[in-house]
Amino acid sequence: MTGEDAEPFGLDEVDLEQVMRDAELPSLLPALAHLLGDLSILDDDLRPTISSAPLGLEPQGGLSEAAQERARRIAVQALRAWVRQGRPMPATPPPDRLRRMMEFITGPVGEEYLPLLHHQLGIFPEDDGPRWHKSAVAPDRPFTVVVIGAGMSGLAAAHRLREAGIDFLAVERHEEVGGVWWENRYPGCRLDTSNFSYSYSFAQQPTWRHQYSTREAVLDYFRRVASELGLRETIRFGTRVVSAVFDEESGRWRLHLRRRDGSAETVEADAVISAVGQLNEPAYPDVPGRDRFRGPAWHTARWNDEVDLAGRRVAVIGTGASAFQVIPEIAGKVAELKVFQRTPPWIMPTPTYRALLKPGLRWLFRHVPHCHRWFRFYQFWVNVEGRRQYCVVDPAWNKEGSVSARNEALRQELISYLSNAYADRPDLLEHAIPDYPPYAKRMLRDDGTWIRTLKRDNVTLVTDPIAEFTEHGVVTENGTLHETDVIIYGTGFRASDFLGNMTVVGRGGVDLHEQWAGDPRAYLGITVPRFPNLFLLYGPNTNLVANGSIVMFSELEVHYVVECIKTLLESPHRTMECRPEALERFYQRIDEASARMAYGISGVRSWYKNSAGRVTQNWPLTTFEFWRLTRRPVLGDYEFR
Repeated sequence: MTGEDAEPFGLDEVDLEQVMRDAELPSLLPALAHLLGDLSILDDDLRPTISSAPLGLEPQGGLSEAAQERARRIAVQALRAWVRQGRPMPATPPPDRLRRMMEFITGPVGEEYLPLLHHQLGIFPEDDGPRWHKSAVAPDRPFTVVVIGAGMSGLAAAHRLREAGIDFLAVERHEEVGGVWWENRYPGCRLDTSNFSYSYSFAQQPTWRHQYSTREAVLDYFRRVASELGLRETIRFGTRVVSAVFDEESGRWRLHLRRRDGSAETVEADAVISAVGQLNEPAYPDVPGRDRFRGPAWHTARWNDEVDLAGRRVAVIGTGASAFQVIPEIAGKVAELKVFQRTPPWIMPTPTYRALLKPGLRWLFRHVPHCHRWFRFYQFWVNVEGRRQYCVVDPAWNKEGSVSARNEALRQELISYLSNAYADRPDLLEHAIPDYPPYAKRMLRDDGTWIRTLKRDNVTLVTDPIAEFTEHGVVTENGTLHETDVIIYGTGFRASDFLGNMTVVGRGGVDLHEQWAGDPRAYLGITVPRFPNLFLLYGPNTNLVANGSIVMFSELEVHYVVECIKTLLESPHRTMECRPEALERFYQRIDEASARMAYGISGVRSWYKNSAGRVTQNWPLTTFEFWRLTRRPVLGDYEFR
C-alpha cells in the first residue's frame, strides 16, 4: 500500500521504554492481555475512564502519572516476555476471557451488547459476515442483485453478497472505486473522523500514519480493499444508471445503463441496492447571476486542476467542511483570498488533526498482533455514545444558544478556545462565534491552521450576505463589488435529494421522487413502500453527528439487506416491500427523537434538514438501537408477493 505505510523503525533495535511514551495505554493493556492470554495485566487500578469531557477524553484515559508509569512497566515486561517466547500469534480467547478484556475498556455491559462488541473488535471473521450461503438455502433459485455505486457502502455490499454466494453486478459511474473520496480531490481534503473508525471491521488496517487521514490515504485504503477482496472484477466502471423500473409481471427490476462512450445497455435484477450515498450531488447558492461570472468557477467536489491559482484573486463561497479544508491550503498561493461566510462553524480544537501518529504507536500497530484492533475498539466505545450526550435537548433548559447543561458546558469551552485564539483579532472574533447550539450544524476540527489562515494579510472574511454574482465578481447586499478572478463554491451538497441523478419507478408506476416530494423517508433508512426489493445504503436518517461510525452503519445496513435476501430465498415469494404503516410507525419515533436533538431544533438551517425543516439525514437514536433493529427483518413489517 502507498501513502500510509512508512516504517518508523524495526523490531529488533526498538527501545520499548521509548515506545511506551507514545503508546495509548487504555487500548494497549487489553491488547497485551490478548497477546499473552494473561488477564492479570488488566489491573482495575489501570482501567481508563470512558466519560467524555466537553472537549473530549482526558489523555491516557484519565490515568494519573503514577498509574501511567506503572502501566508502561507492565507493558514493557509483557512485550519482552512475548519476544522471549518467539513472538507467537495470540490464541483466540474463549468468550468469558474476551469479555473481561473488552470490559476493561467498556465497564460491565449486558449480554445484548456482546455481538456488537465482537463485530467492532473484528477478531472473529467468521462472525462478521453472513452465516449462510445461497448454495445451502436456495441452490436452484436464480437471484441477481445490482449494486449502484462502488464507494464505501457499495464495496461493503459487494463483499457481503459474494460471501453469501449471491450473484451481483456493481455499477460505478466513475473509473475507480472510492465514491466521494474519488470525486473530492480538492486541496486539503481529509477525514474529520478517525480513520480507525472510518474503516471496515472486516478490513482493519495497522499502517495508518495519521489519526485523520488525507484523501489520498483513504482512497488508497478503498482501492486496496477492492483489490485484496477480489471485488474489481465485479464492478462495471464508467457506467451510470439512468433509470431503474420495477416490472410487476416478472417481479424484477429493469435498469437502463449508459457508458461514458454514450452506449446504452439494459440489465435485469431481482433486487437493487443503491449505494449512491447522501453527499454526491453538489449544491450551489440560490443567488442571481451565477452564470454571468466570466472567470473560472467550480465546486469543491468538482475541483478544476487545470487552473493555477497562484497570484490570482480568489473568492471562496462558504465556510462549511470542504471550504474549511480548502481555504488554508490555497491561502499561501493566491494573491488575494476572500472568504464569504453565511454562518460561522463551531470548531472543535484538535491539536493532532494534521499530525502524524507517534512513531512508537505506529510500531505497536505494526508489530504487536491485534494492537490496532484494540485501539480501534477503544475509539469505537468512547465515541459510540460518548458525544451524543452533548446533543440531547433538555426540555426544561431555556438558555439561548444551547439545549442543555452539557451542551452549554461544551459551548463555553468552545467560546473560550475561540476567544483565546482570536484575542489579537477582535474583528474576526466578532464573526467567529456561532449563535446556534453546538451540534446543531456539523462541527469542524482545527489544529489552529484555520485561525492562522484567517489572520493572513491576504485573506479577508466577508460576512455581508451575497446579493448577486456579476461578470467581475461578487456583490454583497451592502452594494460592495468584490472583484475576483476565480470563484470556488464550498456550498455543500443536495443531501436530501437521494438518488436524484436517476429515475426510479416502483410498483404501479409510482416515481420515487414524486412519492417523496422533497421529503425522503425509508424504513430504517433502507426500504420504501411500493418499491419492492429496493434497498438503500446511507439512505434517509442514517447519517451520524456525534455517535458511532458511518462505516459501521453501512456495514449494519448491508447485513440487514443480506438478511432480507435470505428471507426471500427461504420463501416462495419473489418480492418484499415495506408496509406503509411500518414506515409511519418508524418515522413517528424518528421525528420525535430528532426534535430532542440539537440539530433538530427549529430555526437552525443545515444540510441535515430538507426544505420543509424536517431532519432527513441524521440518526437520532442510539447506535446500539440501530444495531438491534438491523439484525434481521421483522416479517410483519413487510408485504411479500
